[in-house]
Amino acid sequence: MSAGSNLRSADQFRCSICLDVFTDPVSTPCGHNFCKTCITHFWDDNVLYKCPICQKMFSTRPDLEVNTFIREMVSEFRREAQQKSSSSSSEQQAAEPGEVPCDVCTGTRLKALKSCLVCLLSYCETHLEPHLTMSGLKRHQLVEPVENLEDRICTKHDKPLELFCKTDQTCVCMLCSVLDHKTHEFVPLREEYEGKKADLEKTEAEIQQMIQKRRLKIQEIKESLKISNDAADREKAEGVQVFTDLKESVERRLKEFMKEMEDKQKTAEKQAEDFIKDLEQEICELKKRSSEVEQLSRSEDHLHLLQRFSSLKDAPPTKNWTEVRVHPPSYEGTVVRAVDQLEKNLREKMKKLFEAELRRIQQFEADVTLDPDTANPWLILSDDGKQVYHVDVKKNLPDNPERFSSAVFVLGKQSFSSGRFYFEVQVKGKTEWDVGVARESVNRKGAINLSPQDGYWTVCLENGNQYFALAGPSVRLHLSSPPEKLGVFVDHEEGLVSFHDVDAAALIYSFTGCSFREKLHPFFCPGLNYGGQVQSRCTGVGLIAWEGI
Repeated sequence: MSAGSNLRSADQFRCSICLDVFTDPVSTPCGHNFCKTCITHFWDDNVLYKCPICQKMFSTRPDLEVNTFIREMVSEFRREAQQKSSSSSSEQQAAEPGEVPCDVCTGTRLKALKSCLVCLLSYCETHLEPHLTMSGLKRHQLVEPVENLEDRICTKHDKPLELFCKTDQTCVCMLCSVLDHKTHEFVPLREEYEGKKADLEKTEAEIQQMIQKRRLKIQEIKESLKISNDAADREKAEGVQVFTDLKESVERRLKEFMKEMEDKQKTAEKQAEDFIKDLEQEICELKKRSSEVEQLSRSEDHLHLLQRFSSLKDAPPTKNWTEVRVHPPSYEGTVVRAVDQLEKNLREKMKKLFEAELRRIQQFEADVTLDPDTANPWLILSDDGKQVYHVDVKKNLPDNPERFSSAVFVLGKQSFSSGRFYFEVQVKGKTEWDVGVARESVNRKGAINLSPQDGYWTVCLENGNQYFALAGPSVRLHLSSPPEKLGVFVDHEEGLVSFHDVDAAALIYSFTGCSFREKLHPFFCPGLNYGGQVQSRCTGVGLIAWEGI
């Protein structure tokens, strides 16, 4: 008989009590075989002596002897099984770190193929075979190899955890369901497993979706960073060009100044040189006449002296040098005039820069309309929300939370929580006004302090000619000319609010390093009517504008 045949009929060599290969096999009078120890203990625990397989009763306890034939067959079976186990072990893989090893193997422990939740053991291919062939073991629950099988046994009843208590959300054994959890709702572990698995798949899908969103956000941030870097590179290149031009302008003006000074200096030097030359020429002529006079005066020739006297008695013709002066050129004011010209050139360049900057920020222009729910009752708004002015008669309006109850303020309907926005205000002819932005949560009742600490970033005109940035404390602004149109630009992320004279293309004031933790609204105060002497109005399509009347 081959080893394969023996292994395929292995059930005949296993005790039906211990389910293991016979040890000292004995035969009962009914012809069934058991381990001698197994059947002895079985009959020791029972009053009646019967066969565990066919249930045949014996009047007296049979006297059993070891069946030598079966014992030899079992010995042969063990040798062939050991040979096959050795051959199979050489083909199977040893358990690697992190893998579940077989609990039956001795020596090198092979990788387990299955774990039994009844036996609480893990088996390699060879030692798993009884669970696949023997009828009694086939009923055991096999799972993929797992460690810590004791965690799958109820610590209280020493039974497998086979049910899930939905009430307590825990795994229980059969005894738990009838003793400790008898009024609770139960489902088989597999049923709960399928539900939880579906939940995990849903969770996994959600996690993958979150991962994808974050990957997209990373890509968005990278693209934003690239845009930022490109903008920074352009700005740096433009800055280098601007400062290079300024440097060249200063150097050019310095060169012109030095040339002007040198030209004046050379003119003075040339004049002095010409005077000196003429003087030296006259000295030379005078010395010559002096020599002739001296020589004639020593002459003993009466006739010769008398003949030459008339031509030598007078000095040679010379220039009257009494009033001649070398007047140094005037250098006073030369530096001032040079710097003034430089400043003029710089102002022209600065204006061009501001014009370019203004064109850039005007790209973020927002269509602002006034919010009637925020307007003080002393203010009149046009139907299209583009005009507002102060009147002497208070309107009967509900005092809703959004409305300014005391100060003649009004907000724009539009709110901005990120990015950049820009709007313009016509202030020509006005004697007072406040313009800027305000946080959505600002105080709108009673006395109001306009400052960044209270959520307002504004500039104002007072008394017709005094301009202030209400920075808490206020900053006096010295403007070269009254602005007729005011531009307001906000960069939410940069924390910037800047005010511009649109017509002059000049920066008036900037609030920097601001912290905008909520939405911002355009803010307007048109000033008071003062009994009809000054009226506040608002005109223009998409732009808030005030005109004095």
